[in-house]
Amino acid sequence: MRRSQNAGVKFQELVEILATLRGPGGCPWDKEQDERSIADFFLEEVYEAIDALFRNDSAALAEELGDVLMEVVLLSRIFEEKSEFSVADALDGITKKMVRRHPHVFGGKKIESAERVLDAWIEQKKSEKKRASHFEGISRQAPSLLAALQIGRRVSHFGFDWPSPAAALEKVREEFGELEGAMASGKRGRVEEEIGDCFFALANVARKLGMNPEIALRQANDKFIGRFTKLEKNLRREGKSLGAASLAEMDAAWEDTKKKRGRGKP
Repeated sequence: MRRSQNAGVKFQELVEILATLRGPGGCPWDKEQDERSIADFFLEEVYEAIDALFRNDSAALAEELGDVLMEVVLLSRIFEEKSEFSVADALDGITKKMVRRHPHVFGGKKIESAERVLDAWIEQKKSEKKRASHFEGISRQAPSLLAALQIGRRVSHFGFDWPSPAAALEKVREEFGELEGAMASGKRGRVEEEIGDCFFALANVARKLGMNPEIALRQANDKFIGRFTKLEKNLRREGKSLGAASLAEMDAAWEDTKKKRGRGKP
């Protein structure tokens, strides 16, 4: 493992490589890219890094984090060419911010608990941003469950919150009742609204339990895919295909898959 002191040298090397790729005699593809085209690649690399993280694959994570850094440097290079900011400006901004928002580490202020540190961070952020709305800064491009988590966190700092996870779960039950009523009405718009309310309420239950609903849903997706893939293999061994198997046969294979793999595992 290389020592962290080499990070600056390696980072500068990456900066120079991207400058070369975008410069005269560089790569035609890289030179054609702009901030819009890179946005999708950037997001893709972030998701791949998160995937490696949750697989506990440190080698893959190191590679994916490198890819994320490459996208950061490339985006910074694009804006440097527009004379708007450079990667050095971005680094200068984040280092100053980290020092400024940790006065209990880099200054004389004393903060003892992690909870109080978070409160102080939020207070400092409010002071710096001078936002007209408490919801400014929540990206409209973020996954909706993640945005719901962020919204709940922000209003909770003003005491607008359920006292416990159990109380938040009662809200979920209330929303499910309203969803049933909406379904009975046959009004599509009302049904869609109530489904959204159910997701929002569940996101707040996750928040109260200290969990990220986006991650929880991702794990549920992975679990379902794993079980369904196993179901298909089991049916194939019996000489059946998904299209030909009855619902009863698929249900039986599904339950058998759950028993064999263990509860909660794909």
